[in-house]
Amino acid sequence: MQDTHDPLLVWRDDGVPVSDRFDDPYFSVVNGLEETRHVFLAGNDLPARFCDGFHVAELGFGTGLNMLASLLAWRENGQVGTLYFTSFEAFPMQASEMDQALAHFPEAHAIAAPFLEQWAAGARRIEMPGLVANIHIGDARETLPTLDLRANAWFLDGFSPAKNPELWSENILHEVANHTAKDGSFATYTAAGFVRRTLDEAGFDVTRAPGFGRKRHMSIGTLRTAT
Repeated sequence: MQDTHDPLLVWRDDGVPVSDRFDDPYFSVVNGLEETRHVFLAGNDLPARFCDGFHVAELGFGTGLNMLASLLAWRENGQVGTLYFTSFEAFPMQASEMDQALAHFPEAHAIAAPFLEQWAAGARRIEMPGLVANIHIGDARETLPTLDLRANAWFLDGFSPAKNPELWSENILHEVANHTAKDGSFATYTAAGFVRRTLDEAGFDVTRAPGFGRKRHMSIGTLRTAT
C-alpha cells in the first residue's frame, strides 16, 4: 500500500531528509537521537514516569525516531508490560525512506526492522515487544478530535510553527489538552510565545526549559488539575 500524501523529500548531502513542503529538516544528523532524548523524553520526565500501559501521543511521526527512542528507553529501563504510542502524520514517508534516515542512528536502527517490515506491508498499527503503536495518517485537526485518547505524555514535534502553523493552531493544541490524562504532560522543542500562551490557555502549566544544543529554550508543561 502506498500512501497518497507525498512528504516531498529532499535529501541533503549529509543524508538528512528535508521536507520540501515545509522547508524544514526532520532531524539533526549529528545529534538527532540525543535531541529526542533531551526534548521529548527528559522533557516529559521519562523514563522515570513509565509504567505498564503508559501512553505517549505525538504530533508529527516523521521517521519514527521518537517512537524508537521511547521504546529504547522503555527496554533499557527494564519496564514490563506495554508502552502505547499514538502518532499523527499528514505526509508519511515510505519504509525505505525511513530506513535510510534511521541508519544515521545505529541504536534506533538496530531495533527498527520489525517496525519497517510492518510499515512496508501497509500496517499503521505497529506491534513490537513492549510496544503497541497506532499511527493515524491524515490531518490531525480532523483525526485527533475523533479519538478516545488520554495520553500521559505528548511529544509536540511538528515542523517549525513558522512553517507549519496548522499543527500549532489554537484548535489542535486545545485538542491536545482535551486528550491528556490527569497529571499528563507535554514537551516540545519550540519556545514560540504564541505556542506557550495557547498551551497555557488550553490548561497546561507551561515552563520554558533549556533547549538542546544551540537552541536556547524549549517548552514543557503539565496539565492543571481541575478545581
